[in-house]
Amino acid sequence: MSTTTPLKIGEVAQQSALPVKTIRYYADLGLLSAVMGRSPAGYRLFSPAVLNRLAFIKRAQSLGLSLQEIGKILGVHDGGHLPCGVVKQQLHDKLAEINTQIDELVTLRGELQGILSGWQDFPAQNGSKPTICPNLQP
Repeated sequence: MSTTTPLKIGEVAQQSALPVKTIRYYADLGLLSAVMGRSPAGYRLFSPAVLNRLAFIKRAQSLGLSLQEIGKILGVHDGGHLPCGVVKQQLHDKLAEINTQIDELVTLRGELQGILSGWQDFPAQNGSKPTICPNLQP
């Protein structure tokens, strides 16, 4: 197959290991600029370059980037610029977000450990104040 022969969506799905539904979704979002129209039977036709683009999308998603963030990166690329600076900033932002989540989870783990360390299966009720589970309520 030459590099200019359009690929049907099923061929793209097979070669990219992505479901046809996902490829359609990405195309509808505008992430796949390599759409070359439709076949006489109505199938979407793609440039073989779409495979590289799909590989980038999959990798970026695996690193935690959203489709919206990926769309911004692809927009820079489609504008004729190398988007490495944008990618680097997105990854820095993602790392900061993950570090914040880790800090929050460490705090939550400490709180849960504290609650469980003083856990009573049948705690005394606190006077006339009704509670659902005295272990959780202050």
